[in-house]
Amino acid sequence: MSEFTDLLERFRRGPELLAVATTGAAGPELDFKPENKWSVRQIVCHLADAEAAAAMRLRQIIAEDNPTLPAWDQNAWAEKLDYEKRKISQALELFRVLRQSNFQVIKDLPESAFARAGTHTTRGKMSLLDLTRLIAEHAENHVKQIAGVRAAYKEHRARSVVR
Repeated sequence: MSEFTDLLERFRRGPELLAVATTGAAGPELDFKPENKWSVRQIVCHLADAEAAAAMRLRQIIAEDNPTLPAWDQNAWAEKLDYEKRKISQALELFRVLRQSNFQVIKDLPESAFARAGTHTTRGKMSLLDLTRLIAEHAENHVKQIAGVRAAYKEHRARSVVR
């Protein structure tokens, strides 16, 4: 499998990884925040919204010549969009649908199309390949973060029972 094919597969698998990482998480575990970090619920909501932003950026790079790709304030989105009150099931489904749609947009593009680029307002020039890699890694990194939050919750619960 080529590096490019591997990247597309990693991109495609994001929702599967997220579904596995959140399986069985419920109740207080969803909202547990270790040391001022995001909860599982907040991370999933963030991934759904980040995928919506990615949808626009991918399409801009494919369709426009050197588009401007605006940054967004993830903490403001988390606060103002009430991540703490959103249903995780809806965020998971939104992420799945958006990622599937984004994959459909890029999967059959010729490899040469991935050299197309836009200018991100904080990251600078980004090719479609750079953006695809960033999007794939974003989900993978947050899946690891979710595993850490869930482990911290279990440790917290175990300490609470011992007392």
